[in-house]
Amino acid sequence: MKILHVVTAWPRDPEDVITPWLVTLAEKQAARGHDVDVLAPSWRGLGDQRGTGYAVRRFRYAPARWERLTHEETVPDRLQRHPAYLALVPEYLGAGVAAAWRLGHRRGYDVVHVHWAVPHGLAGWAAARAARASLVTTFYGAEIRWAERRFPPARAFLRWYCRRSRLVAISESTRAMIAPYAEGRPVTVIPYGVPLPEEEPGMEVRREPGARAEPSGPPRILFVGRLVARKGIDRLLEAVATIADREWRLEIVGFGPERDPLEGRAAELGLSDRVEFLGRVSSDELVAAYRRAACFVLPATLDERADTEGLGVVLLEAMSYGVPVVATRRGGIVDVVEDGRTGLLVEDEPAAIARAVAAVLDDPARGRALGIAGRASVRERFGWDSIVDRLDAVYRSASERS
Repeated sequence: MKILHVVTAWPRDPEDVITPWLVTLAEKQAARGHDVDVLAPSWRGLGDQRGTGYAVRRFRYAPARWERLTHEETVPDRLQRHPAYLALVPEYLGAGVAAAWRLGHRRGYDVVHVHWAVPHGLAGWAAARAARASLVTTFYGAEIRWAERRFPPARAFLRWYCRRSRLVAISESTRAMIAPYAEGRPVTVIPYGVPLPEEEPGMEVRREPGARAEPSGPPRILFVGRLVARKGIDRLLEAVATIADREWRLEIVGFGPERDPLEGRAAELGLSDRVEFLGRVSSDELVAAYRRAACFVLPATLDERADTEGLGVVLLEAMSYGVPVVATRRGGIVDVVEDGRTGLLVEDEPAAIARAVAAVLDDPARGRALGIAGRASVRERFGWDSIVDRLDAVYRSASERS
């Protein structure tokens, strides 16, 4: 089967950690014998690339020095912070549609799989029309919230578009958001998956009652993700400040526009010597961070656009390493964590986050039990073999109806 994925961003080099679930999806599909292409925008003149078994086709939309609408942050964030980039949007959309049409006509795909219908639905539709292919779309939630609150005309586009595509949502909360536009059409819930790490000594120790797998020194609290408002990292800092009487260190992995304000907030709270901003890290360094963590926290909240966590791939990654997780009841997180069994769910308030983190740190046996159950849940519900099987079924169904 020939598959084209239409996306907003794709890793620019081997150390670029954006959209890891999409990279793994393309690799898994290629390993099954599918012929996989990815259509993505350029970034500062970047051209076509090869991945493991798939090709990345980049489309140009501006002079190289201006091609920064994507990748470093989401398009809405970029436009809000730098309104001058609005001038690039028409050219971005037009170049994407033209490239998609040419690629579809030349390659003759069986399935065009769009990620983020706003802004790429029209490009995906063009590729599918040119190739006479089935159109499948995965919705993540953020694009729907943006359309509803920031660009109301996009709502009419979504209704038009949903009549022309097979619909997939990454979580139940996202399916509920699509429902008004689907107008009764079926929406299949398929989350993204995570690769399951091999069992290693540290993970085996965690399963032994009363044993400790933590590294020397204070327990490590870990956050991984983009440093943006909807991640709620400011609330995490306020939370850990209230449990400063305990031994702990907080490691924050990731980059984004909120880094400087967050470092300033940590200093205001007197936490500079206990909070480490690690920035962008390599894959090996990220694995090491998961393995030494005593607790992982995803304190997601609503940002000013009412955007929040669509699913939480970092939660799945942490759970796959047997790390006990604390997360807020926002968006698709409730699809991942079963409160009290595979992790702890709390409201997005510093006091609630602090109580849950303290509960894990104060009771290592309970933390180990949560970690074991979380890893088992990820293996059963979010393993990549299951995810690819379910997408293959959607592709076949869409092709039969075409």
